[in-house]
Amino acid sequence: MSDSQKIAEKPMVSRRRSTPWIHRWSRFLIAGIAGLGTILTAYLTIVAFAGTSAICPTSGCDQVLTSPYARVFGLPLSLYGLLAYLGMGTIAIAPLAVNAEKNKQLRTDLDNWTWLLMFIGSTAMTLFSGYLMYLLTGKIKAVCLYCIASAIFSASLLVLTIIGRAWEDIGQLMFTGIIVGTVTLIGTLGIYANLNQPAVAGSHWTGPKITTTSGPAEIALAEHLRKIGAKEYGSFTCGHCYQQKQLFGAEAAEKLPYIECSPQAKNNQAKLCTKAGIEGTPTWEIKGKQYPGVQSLETLADISGYNGPRDFKN
Repeated sequence: MSDSQKIAEKPMVSRRRSTPWIHRWSRFLIAGIAGLGTILTAYLTIVAFAGTSAICPTSGCDQVLTSPYARVFGLPLSLYGLLAYLGMGTIAIAPLAVNAEKNKQLRTDLDNWTWLLMFIGSTAMTLFSGYLMYLLTGKIKAVCLYCIASAIFSASLLVLTIIGRAWEDIGQLMFTGIIVGTVTLIGTLGIYANLNQPAVAGSHWTGPKITTTSGPAEIALAEHLRKIGAKEYGSFTCGHCYQQKQLFGAEAAEKLPYIECSPQAKNNQAKLCTKAGIEGTPTWEIKGKQYPGVQSLETLADISGYNGPRDFKN
């Protein structure tokens, strides 16, 4: 081999060696973190649709995951997170499926576009997760390890997206980030606008508006429960409590023997809930026995000795 050939090869080797390792592995790392996020949110979505409690070392997980903040447009927030993580993972590995030797231009274009999409997606996810952390500490005041883990995943995706490649125009990238961030924050504030209204007068339900209507049977059952001294222990931040009231309907819900357990509510009866040994909401107390969780109207009618009409609507 001639000296000129050796000299010609040296720059190529040097360029290959000078490529930062993070640039070589960033897509794989992003896909891996997105995979963890997918598993996490898939589990929480299953829990939400099943109406069961999440396995968690702290009681705050269920408090957060069943709060009104945990649902958007009637669907579990974790479902949207699941779609976001699936999207990030798919986008991360998409260019790797293209043969660079046979479709070099396609691979290059796909690489550029997917990096931009990952930056947009991770920016939106990080800002939304940041707002959820604010709700966690400032509104709900509970510790949810799943929520914290998801926030860490989102922030990690954003960091890897920024440092995972050599961006040609940092100014344009920052401008894009500002636009995405502004749209995300406005949309997030709009979604939670109704829930963030200062609320609470007395011990009445102050979460999302009850959208179902009551029939004569629901109203009669609610009046019966109050008459026999039954109690429904609940919280205005509890999503399952909201589901229970949806079963009764708006008119009947006003007649329920409801006891507000959240210390954040005005005129709450949190001490009474503690004295009764309430560990989760909703919990019904009927004839001296407690029944935790959402109860069907038929079940409430049976255990309370209700003899009225049972043509329940919900």
